[in-house]
Amino acid sequence: MSQPIRLQILITTLPGRGQKQVDAFERLAPVVRAEDGCLQYDLHRVVGDPDRFVLVELWASREALAAHDVTPHMVAADAAGPAFRAGPAQVLELEVEPVA
Repeated sequence: MSQPIRLQILITTLPGRGQKQVDAFERLAPVVRAEDGCLQYDLHRVVGDPDRFVLVELWASREALAAHDVTPHMVAADAAGPAFRAGPAQVLELEVEPVA
């Protein structure tokens, strides 16, 4: 049986375009949260920087995450990102259980 997958995704938007990221996430989040295997999908703004975010994701399995990555809504979101993002997001996969 596959283990859960926890991701922290660091996102930086072009200067002054942070609200575009929020707007896009507000449209996308309900659809993603309804996907099989999505346990958490939350966007947080970095304190003091309106153009930096951390997306927290938790998936039931690597298979659920793989299925998510190729959904039409994610393909469309990835294609729209360059209009407001400063570059590619940095994806960090974390151990599900804390070490301390």
